[in-house]
Amino acid sequence: MPSSFYLSRLVDRSLLSKCPTLARIAHTQLVKVGLIDNTFWGNRCLQLYFKSGSVIDALQLFEAIPVKNTISWNVCLKGLFNNEYLNHALYLFEEMPERDVVSWNTMISGFASFGSPRNAMRTFLDMQRYVIRPTEFTFSTLATMVTCVRHGEQIHGNVICSGVSLSNPVVWNSLMDMYRRLGVFDYALSVFLTMDDRDVISLNSLILCCSDSGNKEMALDQFRVMREMGYQPDEYTFSTVVSICSGLRDLCKGKQAIGLCIKMGFLSNTVVSGAAIDMFSKCNRLEDSVKLFRQLEKWDSVLCNSLVASYSWHGFGEEALKLFILAMRQRVQPDKFTISSVLSSMNVVMLDHGAQVHSLAVKLGFDLDTPVATSLMEMYFKTGLVESAMQVSATTDEKDLFFWNTLILGLARNNRADESLAVFRQLLMHRGLKPDKVTLTGVLLACCYGNFIDEGIQIFSSIEKAHGIDPENEHYACIVELLCRVGMITEANDIAEKMPFEPSSHIWESILYASLELGDTRLAERVAERMLESEPKSSLPYLVLIKLYEMTWRWENSVRIRYALDKQKLKCAQGSSKLGIKCSVYFFEANQLQIHGGHDTWATLELLSWDSDDQKSAEHFV
Repeated sequence: MPSSFYLSRLVDRSLLSKCPTLARIAHTQLVKVGLIDNTFWGNRCLQLYFKSGSVIDALQLFEAIPVKNTISWNVCLKGLFNNEYLNHALYLFEEMPERDVVSWNTMISGFASFGSPRNAMRTFLDMQRYVIRPTEFTFSTLATMVTCVRHGEQIHGNVICSGVSLSNPVVWNSLMDMYRRLGVFDYALSVFLTMDDRDVISLNSLILCCSDSGNKEMALDQFRVMREMGYQPDEYTFSTVVSICSGLRDLCKGKQAIGLCIKMGFLSNTVVSGAAIDMFSKCNRLEDSVKLFRQLEKWDSVLCNSLVASYSWHGFGEEALKLFILAMRQRVQPDKFTISSVLSSMNVVMLDHGAQVHSLAVKLGFDLDTPVATSLMEMYFKTGLVESAMQVSATTDEKDLFFWNTLILGLARNNRADESLAVFRQLLMHRGLKPDKVTLTGVLLACCYGNFIDEGIQIFSSIEKAHGIDPENEHYACIVELLCRVGMITEANDIAEKMPFEPSSHIWESILYASLELGDTRLAERVAERMLESEPKSSLPYLVLIKLYEMTWRWENSVRIRYALDKQKLKCAQGSSKLGIKCSVYFFEANQLQIHGGHDTWATLELLSWDSDDQKSAEHFV
């Protein structure tokens, strides 16, 4: 007969393997020795069945346990949630003869796992009505689900009233991270300052809080203080610090952080190395990103996503697609971030590949995910397939602000100004979202392309008052271009002159082109001078003045400008084209000859270049 020690080892082994067969073997052994009616062994076997995913067997065993205690009910309740049997769990909770704090915590965490914060908060309120004292686990779970500051403050107040010790970092770390997510950085800092005992998680939250609030330099200072205080940074610390250096575009500090990662042995961590690849890419060192990826010799989704995103960010769509294909050949399962990055890298000549990636997204079930849908729309808008982009938009339920911005900008750039403004009006009626500077840039761009002068002026005038956004260079550029398009060049120039900061070159370009069309030499000379002050290496002012002087028969001035252009050794902008052939994309610049075919191609060109005299001489010679 098996001993209790043997049965315990068998159950423990079954729990580790999560194998239904082993679970049934353990159950059989318990029946043979007559221990299945024992509540302790029944609970253990019940837990074993739920771990292995055999929910039907678990429910049958639960009904067969003669004496069920609270632990039996809690094990069954947790098992149903873990196996995604939500309705069964709700029914079981209602049938429980006695509920302790573990039962209520299981319900709260179960709703959290199903993404239902409202039901979790409602369960917490019911828990308080039944005078069940919350535990640290209760507050920590609730803090991860809070979506508004008011609820966060209520949970914070409950933590204080419950007498949770300030020496317990678990709950206070959760509250600190909650306020950081909600954007209330002052509250997060106050929680940190009130804590008696802090750990690495507390300091990680502080670093991330400083970074999210825009104080990235202060975040790096906190990392320095953390090390001086003797705290040992972990993988999360280093991934955050490297990401901060990436956001600052500070290659020097980024290298120092990576050097420290190597010294402490953290670079082998996928998250840290992925952040390092992204940092090199954002600092315009893509070759170092590729080199690091090859040195790591790892093919997992995080690293592949980082390098695919790096290729996409630098405009190397073909390389991003090749890496994506290689990763799948290495059996790396693409996730929604991989699909989104690959789609964002697609250009006009890669439309066939984009359609294939779209099909893969549908097959994997990612097409309804908001970031993937946004990238799909972006790809179709770039290739001019507006109707395909609108179909994607119609099938997407959850739309974030980035989604709306992509839709507004895509319609505007494809000369669908009326539809772009209609989408903007829909966004204004959305309760949870507010337009940002990108949204307003897209709307002004739509007004510009549609020549909607009244709407454009109205929206531009209301940017600060109605939306609380200070107009930036891109907003001024849109309204100046709109005024230039409708012939109001004087008003456009006045706006540029009265800007509270230095206008960008794009603003002066619009006025310069408008002065060329009107033949206004005096204005063109003044604008060209302003452009050269900000961008002395630009050839555009010289070229426009040359064209204008030639139009007005002022040849001496034209020659003088040409001489100045040659003296500055400025390279004029050249046209370029892209051509997709099978799996490759070829890039051609103006005055560039690329021959694929060798001797036969040149021989054919020589035959075609023969003139009639050469042909007659050849015929006479024959």
